[in-house]
Amino acid sequence: MMENSADDAVFRYCGSTFDSMIETLSEVFGTFDAELVSRSQEFHWGIDLSTCEGAVLITGSHQDGFQFRTEWCSGATEHLSIVVPRSGGMGVTYGRRTAEAAQGKLLLYRNFEPDGIVMHGQANLIDELVLDWALFQRTICETFDVPFNGSLDLLPELDLSTPVGRTIGNLAETIIDGMRANGPLLQSPIAMAHISQALADVVIRMVPHRLLHLLDKKPSMIAPRHVRRGIEFMRANIDQPITMPMVADAAVVSTRALEAGFRAFKDMTPAAYLQMLRLRAAREDLLDPENRMLLKDICLKWGFFQFGRFSAVYRAHYGENPSETRRGACGLHSFSAPGRKKIGWK
Repeated sequence: MMENSADDAVFRYCGSTFDSMIETLSEVFGTFDAELVSRSQEFHWGIDLSTCEGAVLITGSHQDGFQFRTEWCSGATEHLSIVVPRSGGMGVTYGRRTAEAAQGKLLLYRNFEPDGIVMHGQANLIDELVLDWALFQRTICETFDVPFNGSLDLLPELDLSTPVGRTIGNLAETIIDGMRANGPLLQSPIAMAHISQALADVVIRMVPHRLLHLLDKKPSMIAPRHVRRGIEFMRANIDQPITMPMVADAAVVSTRALEAGFRAFKDMTPAAYLQMLRLRAAREDLLDPENRMLLKDICLKWGFFQFGRFSAVYRAHYGENPSETRRGACGLHSFSAPGRKKIGWK
């Protein structure tokens, strides 16, 4: 990991009082609120930002410790932060438990989950890589073939001396280096998408969380041909009014055999699997800030003919209404950094 110092860093925003930091951040991001642990006349701080589609790199420095509690506005976009301390550190609190970022240790946290954040004082310099949670949501669905909402209970601290910690640390450093100072990843959205996806895959497959045990339950054998044919037919006709007998005919098996195969290899019925694919496709449209289709039209496009029923199923799977997903996606597109109502920065 590269070593930095506050003296070497170049910041877009800087000042010498705590109030000036809050005022500046309020102008850039919106409403902020934070409290200094002990009032200081000289609070030197600096912040730099690099942004691209689905990611923000925040580099921050300060001289004295402060803490704040997080409150999120209703339209705030969910994200996962990977905190890389260069000097000093920070902690996030979950009730009575605190997870720390320090030398030799990364910190991972999802923005809606901590109760509070503490920034440690004296020559603190931290990089925080902020990635759209939708990337991890898609990776979860593709990895486990199950819809997901709620807390992932992701292990927040990663030791850089372990293979998993080093791998995630190296991928994070590559993205950070590629974004900093108008770096090459900001000029290549395709490269950025690929390396971000690689990072998400490693996090979801290797960092302990409450779904990880499902990897061990996946059948060691490849799903039989008729199940794969059924899935291929579903994907090819996902926006059409297909029935399970049609899927069975395409898979060249009986409806009963099709259902038995899906239950054995996918832990769900073929109809439930098709619904999951359609919900995922609808969510992709809702998460696309360039998609101008009405919610009702998106619902119909993916085979849901009753919007009320679609909203209820969507909310049960993803923990939010379709309209909330769309507002969050539009917020990320028009507001290049994460929207926080009350927050403090390094």
